[in-house]
Formats: sequence, structure tokens, C-alpha cells
Amino acid sequence: MSKVKKTDEGKAWAKRKLTSRRERRERNIRNLFRIYCEGENTEPEYFKSFPINTETEVFAIGLGRSKTALVEKVIELLQEDGFLENQANYDKDRQLWCVFDFDTNGEKGEREDFDNAIELAHKNGLKVAYSNDAFELWFILHFQYHESALTRHEYYKMLNRYLECNYEKDGKTKAFSRSLYWLLLANQEKGIQNAKRLHESKMTESYCDQNPCTTVYQLVEALNECTKK
Repeated sequence: MSKVKKTDEGKAWAKRKLTSRRERRERNIRNLFRIYCEGENTEPEYFKSFPINTETEVFAIGLGRSKTALVEKVIELLQEDGFLENQANYDKDRQLWCVFDFDTNGEKGEREDFDNAIELAHKNGLKVAYSNDAFELWFILHFQYHESALTRHEYYKMLNRYLECNYEKDGKTKAFSRSLYWLLLANQEKGIQNAKRLHESKMTESYCDQNPCTTVYQLVEALNECTKK
């Protein structure tokens, strides 16, 4: 790992701990997941909660960046650590993911930014778990098939009822985020089926027009292949 610049010390991504190649060999690590998220609590804590097997390593972190800015930072970090070497020849045992939302605010250029981010990631051999409009759509789909475009705040209100909490206040904390995998596990297969059906219905549209849509289910399916049996 290259030395962190003094001006970047203390930043979340600068504190990352990536297992060395030698240590991975000693631990017999076969499957590597590098999951870089927009959010700093909900997404990384949720993915880190998957009960993975001893042959798998999951590194998930929130970088506090969105869309193209996130993807550019991820490419920079992965290049520093040598994880983009030969990535064009995709290896399913080395999974490099970006996780971000549209989170539309009506700002100029946000539609192009969202599409560009996904295309830039794919061009560099990265997978994308994107959500339009918000990551919480993935949670909603565990309880119902949903095909109406809503804002993230409307999703929060729905989750208040489904999860019996104040989602915007308490549900986005690290502690609660760690519990989401287990809270939703009984309905996970339903969530996957609903998300896949929704995604397939939107695939002819531009990414920015796919509202609602989420591909988080693809990352969940990949992690499920590496969970303890």
C-alpha cells in the first residue's frame, strides 16, 4: 500500500487495511470482495454483516463520495494496491464493486453524472450495485414489489413501518445497519426476485431513467455464494 499523503491522513479511505498477497496465501483466501460505497454507514455495514466462509475476504468501506467522483477515487485506490491488474480478464474470485445511488436533487448534470459513473466503472472492469433513486429501495423490495418512482425520504417512511423504527434517525446508524442483514434475511429471496424482475423491466432505458431500479441484488447473490454453509 502506498504511503498516505499528510493532507489525507484521517480520512476514512486512508485508514483502510487491505490484506497483503502473502497473508492471503497463508490464510488460503480464494475469494476477494472490495466494496466501495457512497454511504459511510448503511451500505458497508450491511455488506460486512454477511456470514462469509473462511476462504472469503470482504472489505467494505464508505468513501463519502457519489457517482463519478466515487468511481474515480475507487479506480485510484485499486490502482495503488494493484487490484486492477488484468481486471479486463474478469475473474469471479476477485470482485471489485462500486455502490452508489442516484439520489436526485434536480441539480444540473446529475443525470449525466450517474450514467457516466456506471459506464466508467464498467470500462475499468468494476461491477456496480446502483440504485435509482436510493439504496433503501433494495430493502423495500424484501416486503413488496414496488414500481413507482419515490424519493429516498418516502422510502424512509415505508421502512419506518416495515422495520418498526425511525429509519431516518436510527436506521442509518452503524449499529442498526449491522443488524439489517439478519432483520431482512427471511425475506431476502423475495427481495432478490423482486429486484431482478424490476431491473429486467428497465434494462432498455438509460440508467438515469431507470426509476425505480436497483442492481444491489447482484452483489448480494455474489456474496451469498461465499457464505457459510
